[in-house]
Amino acid sequence: MSELILLVDDEPGILTTLGGILADEGYETLATTSGEEALSLYRERKPAVVFLDIWLADRDGLEVLRAVRDEDPAAAVVMMSGHGTTSTAVKAIKMGAFDYLEKPLSYRRAVEAASGALSYRQSLLDAGPAGAALPGPPADRADAERRFTAPPDVPLLAATGRRQSTIRHSTVVYGLGLHSGQRTGMVLQPLPENSGIHFVTLPTGIEIPAHVRAVAETDYATTLSVEGENIRTVEHLLSALHAYGVGNLLIKVHGEIPVLDGSALEFCKMLDEVGVAEQDEPQREVVIDRRYETNGSGEKRLTIEPADEFSVSYLLRYPAPVGEQSAEFTLTSAEAYKAEIAPARTFGFMKDLKMLNELGLGSGGRLDNFILVGEDEVLNTELRFPDEFVRHKILDIIGDLYLVGYPIRGKVTARLTGHRDNIALVRQIMAG
Repeated sequence: MSELILLVDDEPGILTTLGGILADEGYETLATTSGEEALSLYRERKPAVVFLDIWLADRDGLEVLRAVRDEDPAAAVVMMSGHGTTSTAVKAIKMGAFDYLEKPLSYRRAVEAASGALSYRQSLLDAGPAGAALPGPPADRADAERRFTAPPDVPLLAATGRRQSTIRHSTVVYGLGLHSGQRTGMVLQPLPENSGIHFVTLPTGIEIPAHVRAVAETDYATTLSVEGENIRTVEHLLSALHAYGVGNLLIKVHGEIPVLDGSALEFCKMLDEVGVAEQDEPQREVVIDRRYETNGSGEKRLTIEPADEFSVSYLLRYPAPVGEQSAEFTLTSAEAYKAEIAPARTFGFMKDLKMLNELGLGSGGRLDNFILVGEDEVLNTELRFPDEFVRHKILDIIGDLYLVGYPIRGKVTARLTGHRDNIALVRQIMAG
């Protein structure tokens, strides 16, 4: 017997189009333009999935979502909107929606959402009450194994003696994009062993691996791109994932990773809150077996060489009031990273703001999410460390080097370098 799907939208044309798509895939559908009638139909017919518009004439779609979830904690609801915002999408997912689709709906996204929602509902029913209580949809295991594969092998892989890890359950993070200035949100979902870390762009659904082969830009931040779709400013999140050993993860995001407070600390707090789950398969890491070096202009230099642990030594030099700073950090544990590196915020100079604005960058910079440096002093905040600037450079290196696809064992020595140099070094490592 085909699965029943309830369609709720105040536009009859959407109901006809979506009903036709799902009928072609073998689903049975029933439709209504009313939120109140949708609740009655849900109680009477018990559909397996609901496609629900945010804007309805008689009742707010989010209210209907809440009522359906109260009625049935395992309800699989796909929200839709033609003029929603990122914050609306994030709110819907926090309230328990399985997915969020932007209109006009594409055939592929509608079919994927229906299939995924069915699998999600079944996983909750199989898990019983504990599974139904999870705050948000877990990634479907069979679908994840089909769609996402581990990063390609490199010549230097070796077992670590540890297990692979993902997060314990799905979660949502939202805020501003540092360079776009737009509200942006992301959903993080567990993935099975040997999947790797993958981004999916919202609302287009383009998949972008967290891997150096997808790097498109390195000016002021690291940007990944596939098929013309970009994910910007990935380095802070990847830095925290590297430190916590999370190697299998699905990240659905609107264009740019939220900047939060300009550091990686909030990502660490998020990982602590949702928990890191050890998996069955052994973890592998890239073990550096010789010296790799990139030389930029002037005194710029970045090297990595064999060592028993992963460590970064960085020398930074800017005009006053920053001056010359140096720091060393060895990644012995997530706790050490969270205490010593994660709180260090990104920074910018007052003299560069006009140029950044002309380039369309830095629009999300606020007084509470980066360090603004004037001619004589820091203008907007108290420093968290006397050498916060160089610590943030180390944070960026830890994130950018995770684009090799695996944890790294080796000693990094950096002098006056940035994202472009980090990515050049990763490419050297990949080449073997």
